[in-house]
Amino acid sequence: MVKVLIKKLDSSVKLPEYKTSGASGMDLIAFLKNPVNIKPKKSSLIPTGLSVAFSERYEIQIRPRSGLAAKKNISVLNTPGTIDSDYRGEIKVILFNHGNEKFLVNNGDRIAQMVLMPVLKFEFEETKDLP
Repeated sequence: MVKVLIKKLDSSVKLPEYKTSGASGMDLIAFLKNPVNIKPKKSSLIPTGLSVAFSERYEIQIRPRSGLAAKKNISVLNTPGTIDSDYRGEIKVILFNHGNEKFLVNNGDRIAQMVLMPVLKFEFEETKDLP
């Protein structure tokens, strides 16, 4: 298991957790003072009230929740979103409404999932021909 440091930006923020032993991602929860209405074909930046720190050998990917996508046409706009190892700001999720009806996001709603992934670094070797 890889250690990830997590900081609550407010004491009432709920920490993400794996829902089952086979889950690859943890659900991210909206941390809102007021509900956010996402109009059809529009996006909104939803805060989570969390920031993280982890090894530069990894990234955290922010992915859509399949239930929101299937039932409500809600997805993460930049799928997968990337949290780089040197980012210390608040994790925010860009939700996009692909549907034809407004979608209301309330405080405490599960809005996305995050998955820790290894990062392979590479360097370019310039060539005149490719095989």
